[in-house]
Formats: sequence, structure tokens, C-alpha cells
Amino acid sequence: MKTNLSFANPVELQTECLVVVALDHGQMEKTEVSVETNQAEIKDAVTDVIASREVTAKIFEPTLLHRPAKLKAKRLLLLGGGKAKDFSSFELRRLAGAAVRTLKARGLRSFAFVAPNNIAGEDAVKAIVEGAFVGNFDSDTYKSDRKDQNIDALTVVAHGDQARVQRAMNEAGIIGESQNFTRELVNEPSNRMTPTMLAEHARKMADEVGLKCEVYGADKIKSLKMGAFWGVAQGSDEPPALIVLRYEPPNAPASPVLGLVGKGITFDTGGISIKPADGMEKMKYDMAGGAAMLGAMRAIALLKPKVKVTMIVCATENMPSGKAQKPGDVQIAMSGKSIEIINTDAEGRLVLADGLFYARQLGCTHLIDAATLTGAVVVALGYVNAGVFANDEKMYQRFHQALEKAGEKMWRMPLDEEYKENIRSNIADIVNSGGRWGGAVNAAMFLKEFAEDTPWLHLDIAGTAWMEDAKPWIAKGPSGIAVRSLVEFAKAFAG
Repeated sequence: MKTNLSFANPVELQTECLVVVALDHGQMEKTEVSVETNQAEIKDAVTDVIASREVTAKIFEPTLLHRPAKLKAKRLLLLGGGKAKDFSSFELRRLAGAAVRTLKARGLRSFAFVAPNNIAGEDAVKAIVEGAFVGNFDSDTYKSDRKDQNIDALTVVAHGDQARVQRAMNEAGIIGESQNFTRELVNEPSNRMTPTMLAEHARKMADEVGLKCEVYGADKIKSLKMGAFWGVAQGSDEPPALIVLRYEPPNAPASPVLGLVGKGITFDTGGISIKPADGMEKMKYDMAGGAAMLGAMRAIALLKPKVKVTMIVCATENMPSGKAQKPGDVQIAMSGKSIEIINTDAEGRLVLADGLFYARQLGCTHLIDAATLTGAVVVALGYVNAGVFANDEKMYQRFHQALEKAGEKMWRMPLDEEYKENIRSNIADIVNSGGRWGGAVNAAMFLKEFAEDTPWLHLDIAGTAWMEDAKPWIAKGPSGIAVRSLVEFAKAFAG
């Protein structure tokens, strides 16, 4: 999707459709709808439909007018943004996605979006462009009768300093494309996204944006003594892949080095502790954490922050076979810790354990991992928030600020020492499953054993990496969660 910036009078803009935000400025139960623009001609064009009370400004409510009077646009779309007092760039981002999905369903190929005056110019443009890219993605890749309904061009009618707003648009385009790159990877079925194929996608992307890429197979995994990773991989006929990307700008200091570690389980049957058949087809998305790290690295390489970043994705299938690990087995992780395997479906934390330790070996001073790790985080937070765990307050606060800028919802979860009792083993150092209660915390406590004193964040995105149903602003399927927040964090990390 091509993005254009305009500071012209939107009344004079020749476009298939002009989109403006309608907000409710009323108090209490009273509704008082107005459009967020200073142009009298636009306000005049919507006077009758607002007076009719057909427009309530309820969030995502679309009202499409044809041949609006005194405007050169062929259509005018009013999109409800809810109560004016609650409206922010978070809602604006989703409204942009809703505009795309509303108009592409009607066969339009281009439109213009008027940035609302109550949000700073740079923030408004960034939210609109990012949201539009999210809305433009559809997951029906393999339908034989698939119709290309993509929006080809978006014009944002902006306000503010032109150079700064243009820079915000350029950044937002890179981030939006990178989020959709992640979604494309997650959307692929497992026979078309094996660990080897995922590594090839990583290598191709790295070549395109100038990242260093190394891909290792089983021999390297064994020579590094990654027993936790190999314990998962040994059950599959598909070879595993240890994917390492490095972003090392010449103007970056030697330290800090940010380490991004992603879970890359390209299909998860549960192994010997096999999952129920119902819904197992969705387990192709179990590499969403690794895909998010790849998308973040793509954006980082193009945005060029002055900080070194190393990414590790441990990619494998988790399969039942005569070679697969079994409940009761003991694996020795790269760190030397022994792990009693209680449940082979708790495999993501095993590959992350070796990934986190390897990142430290490669010189990473700060760590973030992302994984579709536990169903328990969905029980705790539903499908709205991802879970965030942290062993370092300063790092968490910096990440929280990145979340605010990125507009992604994540909720901090506890890491109290008492939970460590749940992962103690009688035969080994720790168990890989601490039981049903507090399952997301138990998994995080397991990972904390391998981050040790290195400042570390764990993102459990199991409930948010896949949209169970289509929303007005996003299609059903992969969401690309965490890409925007990781990029904002890396930018801030560079100072």
C-alpha cells in the first residue's frame, strides 16, 4: 500500500472516499456528535445526517455518503470514534483499520483519511498508517477464487510540522509492513512453514534489509549442548533450525546489546502428551513469537536505531514418534541445568531456555522473549491483553512506555519467589511444568532460571497472537502482536 501525505484543504481533495472521524462530545447520557475537522464544507455536508440522529459516533460505526455537497471527494465516510473524552491514538489506529476494511469490501482501491485535530500531527499520522496496514491484511491466501481487494493507496490529510509528520509516516509504513510480514509467516500452514522454510524466510529478509544471518541445524544444536531445544526437536522428521540475526550499526556503542528470543514451534501436536484434536490445526501459529521477532528485526534494520540487537529463534516441530522425548525424561539444558520433563506439551519454554542462555553467551546484556507459551495466560487475561513478566523494574518501565507509544495491550503478571516451589523436581533441578494453577507464572519462573540476573522481559502472547474472530479493524487470523512494541522499545533503548 502506497502512503501519501497531504496538507491541502480536504475539501479540494479528489479521492474515491474522504474519511473523517465523528466523536460524541455529549455529557452523561446526552449525545452530541460532531466531526473532527475545522472545514465548514465538511460539517455542512454531514449536518442533515447528524441531525437525523442516524449517526451516534459509536466506536467503528460507519456512515457512507455519496456525492457530498461542496466536496471533490466521490464519497464521505464518517467513522464513529466513541466519546471524545476517551479518544486517543489507540482508537484512531483501529479506526484506520476499520476504514480500510469497510472500503475494500466495497471494491475501493484508494481513499484519504483526515487526521483529527485533537491528536498531535505526528501521533495521528503514525496511528492512521499503522492501523491501515493492519486492516489491509487478509488471511485467505490459498482460496482458489480469492479476489484481490487490497487498498492500493492511502492519503493522510495531516497537520503539524511537515518534516516531522513525514518522518512519522515513513516510520509507520515500515512498522506496518513489518507487522504484516510477521502475520504472513504465522498464517502459513505447517507444511509450508517448516523450520527450514522459516529459516529461509529469515535469510531472505535479512539479505533485503542488511542484517547478518546465521542458520544452524541439528549438529550445531548438539555441539552447543542445547539439550532442552534438542529434546523437543528429536521427535520430528523435520530438521530444526537455530536462526540468528544480528543488527550491528557502526555508530552503536558496544553495550548495551538487546537480545530478542522467539519461540519458533512451527507446529505443536503436544508431543507424547498429545493435544486434543479439536482446534489443533491452529497450532501452526505456535511460532508467532519467533515471527514477531523476525518482523521486529526487519523494522529495526530499516529504522536504524543506534543500538546493537541480536535475535535468536529456536525453530522446530513438536511431534510424537518413536524418537520423541517422553514424560519422565531428563534433559540437560545448555546452561547445565537439568530439567525433568513432566509434560511434553510444555515445550516452548524448553526451546526458549536454550535460546535465552545462548543470547547471553553471544553478549546480550538485556533480553526479551516472546512466545505463545501458555493457555493459562488466556484463562487469566482472555484475548485482550498479553502477559508481561519482568525481573528488572527499570527495564519493565521502559517497556511500558514503549507499549503506550505502540498502542498494544499487555498486562504485568507476578514473579514472586514463592512460585519457584512449583517448578522444583525430585530428580532434577527443575520440572518443565508446574501444574495447572498459576500456569503462566510457573512457565515464566522456569524461563527466569535461564535469564538469571540479566535484565529480562517475557511476553506470553498465546491469547493475542491469533484473532479468533474478525473485528471491524482486523481480519480473523494472525495479529502480529508485539512487533510494534518491540520496535518502539529498541528505538527508545538507543536513547
